[in-house]
Amino acid sequence: MMNTAVQDNAVGNFLLIGLGAMGYGMGSSLLRAGLGVDGFDLNGETQARFRAEAGRDRPLVEAADEADGAILVVVNAAQTREALFGANGLAAMLKPGAVVISCATIDPQQAIAFEQELAEKGILYLDAPISGGSARAAQGKLSIMASGSQEAFEKAQPALDAMAETVFRLGDQAGPGSAMKSVNQLLAGIHIAAAAEAFSFGIAQGLDADQIMQVIPACAGSSWMFENRGPYITDGDYRPHSAIDIFVKDLGIVTDAASGAKLDLPVSQAALERYRAASAEGMGREGDIALMKLYAAQSGIDLPPKRYEDK
Repeated sequence: MMNTAVQDNAVGNFLLIGLGAMGYGMGSSLLRAGLGVDGFDLNGETQARFRAEAGRDRPLVEAADEADGAILVVVNAAQTREALFGANGLAAMLKPGAVVISCATIDPQQAIAFEQELAEKGILYLDAPISGGSARAAQGKLSIMASGSQEAFEKAQPALDAMAETVFRLGDQAGPGSAMKSVNQLLAGIHIAAAAEAFSFGIAQGLDADQIMQVIPACAGSSWMFENRGPYITDGDYRPHSAIDIFVKDLGIVTDAASGAKLDLPVSQAALERYRAASAEGMGREGDIALMKLYAAQSGIDLPPKRYEDK
C-alpha cells in the first residue's frame, strides 16, 4: 500500500534522480525526515520499490511541476548534463526558484557551467558532492561538500538536513564543492589502492587476512578506507559497493586538473594506473577493492574465499 501520508504532509518536495546504493539510502533519509520524494531510476524494479515506499508514483513532468528542487545522484558530468538539459531535461520542467542539488563528482569547471546555464532559466544550483558510503547515506549521516549562493543553500536546507551529518559551506558559487570532492577522491583512491597492496603483501608473507584486519586498525598505519574495505577483502566480497570504474573516472578528474595546474601527482597517477589495469581486465564494475585480484594474478597468492550470501 502506498504511504499517502508522506505525500499529504510533506514539508518539502524533491525529485531524486538516481536510486543506486547511495541514492536509495539518501531517499530513505529524505522520507524519514518527512519530505515528499519522487524517485526516478533507469532500473525499473528499483524505481518501483522506492516509489512504493515513498507513496508517490507520478510521471516526471507532473512531479517536477510541484518540486522545490531536484537531487541528482548520478555517476558523472555527462549524466548530470543529460538529466538537466537532455530530451526530458529538468531545466525545462522545474519552476523558477527551484534548486538543483548536484551530487556527482565532476570537474569544478563543469559545475560552474551548470550553475550559469540554470541561472538563465531562473533555477538555482548547489554544487554538493557527497562522501560517506551507502550505510551513512541510509542513516542520513553523509558529509556534503557544498558551494553555491545563499538562496540555493536556503532552498536546499530541508534536504541537506535530512541527508547529511555535516554540510561544509565552501563558497557562494559553484566550483569549490567539486574541487574539495576531488581532494577527497585523491586520498580515497590512493588509500584503497594502498589497502589492496598492504593486504596482498601481508598474505604473501604468510599472514591470514583476518589477522591483518584485527591488527592493523589498532596501529598507526591504518586508514578509514583500510578499515572500511578490509572486511570486503576478508569476506571475498567484490560486489560493486563502489566500483573500480568510479576511481578510473575520479582519479582521472584529479590528474587532469593537476595537469592543467602544472602540478605533478605521481602517487595519484600510480593509483590511477592500478584502477585502469583492473578495468582493462574486466573488473570495472566490481568493487574497487577488486584491485586485490591484480596482485593475486601476478604473484599467485590465494585470496580469501567468498563468505557472504548473494542478495
